[in-house]
Parts: sequence; C-alpha cells; structure tokens
Amino acid sequence: MCTILDVSRSGYYYELQRKESNRWKEEKELTILINDIFHQSRRAYGSRKIKVVLKQQGKQVSRRRIARIMRENDLVSKYNAKRAYKPSSKQNNEAEIANVLNRDFSSSAPLRVLASDLTYVDVAGKWNYVCLFVDLFNREIIGYSAGANKDHRLVMKALASIPANLQEVAIFHTDRGKEFDNQVVDEALAAFQIERSLSSKGCPYDNAVAESTFKSFKTEFVNGRAFKHLQQLQLELADYVHWFNHCRIHENLNYITPIQFKENTLKKLSS
Repeated sequence: MCTILDVSRSGYYYELQRKESNRWKEEKELTILINDIFHQSRRAYGSRKIKVVLKQQGKQVSRRRIARIMRENDLVSKYNAKRAYKPSSKQNNEAEIANVLNRDFSSSAPLRVLASDLTYVDVAGKWNYVCLFVDLFNREIIGYSAGANKDHRLVMKALASIPANLQEVAIFHTDRGKEFDNQVVDEALAAFQIERSLSSKGCPYDNAVAESTFKSFKTEFVNGRAFKHLQQLQLELADYVHWFNHCRIHENLNYITPIQFKENTLKKLSS
C-alpha cells in the first residue's frame, strides 16, 4: 500500500502514532472534564446532563461515550444508588379544603403559587425534619427550614425565610399532613390573603412538583448521610439550596438553573 501510494513506511507509522497520541490526549482531557462536571454536580448528574453541560461548553460528545468514560472511572450517579426509606406514619388533614391547584403546575409569575412538603433527615441517630417551599414558576426552593420536630414551627420558619413580599403569593398548596393544619399557619395565610389548596387524600400526584423536588433533595443531599448535629444540617442545607437554585440545571427548565430561568423570563417580559 505504501509503495502504491508512494508513501514512506516510516512516515505512515509516524502519522499513525501521532493520531493515536492525539486521541489518547483528547480522551484524557475529556475524562478529566467529565470527572469535574460529575463532582461539581455533587455526584448527581448522569450522562444526559453531563452531555448538556459539555455542549454548553462548546463540546459535542455522545451520551454513549460519556457513559463509557463514567463506567471506566466508577462515576455512579446518586440516582442509581439504593435508597433507604423511613415508614410513613403521616396523619391526614381531614379539612374540607379544595384542591384549588388541580394539578396545574404552571405559574405565570414568580411567587404566585407555592408548594410545600416535609421530609426526614438522620441527625445523630434521630429523625429531624426539613421543610421546603417551592415556587412553581421556576421550581426554585424559595424558603426552607430544618428542625427536630415536624410541626407548625418548622412550617412557619420556612415561610418566614422567604426573601420576598408574601402578599404576592396567591396560592399555597400542600398535601394533607397535619403539620400544615393548625391555627398558626391558618392565621399567617389569612394575614397575607393567601388561598390554601390541599391535595386529595393519599394522592401524591396532586403535589407532583414538591414530590419531585424532594426526590432530588433526598437523592442528592440526604441519602446515605448522617449529620452530627442540627447546626450542621442547617448550614449544609443552606449551601445545598443555593446550589440547587443557582448551579443545578433542571431538565424541565430546558437545562438551565431556576435563577437563570427567572432572569431570562423577566428580561423577555420587560423588553
């Protein structure tokens, strides 16, 4: 072949080795980049989201190649890990309050519709609890709290943490957990003229956005961890919420962060 093409054998093998060297170098650089993206995502991103981040950085890489590199480097997303569950003993709120939201999880403006729920966290071998408020406009965690007891104080602390005018809130939607059913919460909602909405009994699909947010929260932040004390949980919770809102890309927001989505939408409305 070299004789027919009038190419020297040494030149052919040099070019072959050069290309192999370049491919090895490119593979090594890509592996380092995928490792960085994976760990910056708190070991949450799989090949799909890593592909999106690489594309945002100007690199077109197939999911198959990304998945292969992840396997070779033991990069396993938290979403593929086994999870432990605490049996639920939640008591239901039997109040005759309608499901005003009616599974309409869209919102035309920030703060108009908030959804909330609670979950458990292991703190020094005992269950502590986290309450999150989610803005349906951009899936942002707009308020949060952590405490030793699952009661109205935890809910009110999360409500008080919202850095905005609560008079802008039109609807507050939750499931029928008893921690949301008390005079203190009722008076707070009435003071800001916020309409309450409750899921149907035993129907998590009525609060799907909050359920989805908590699935991410448990997988990325809670599972497999035991906090030494409540102060550690509160400090790391604040850090996670900031990352969730400002750094974590969301598939249902077209792979941008909640804050980017809000900023982009408000720019369009003002222009």
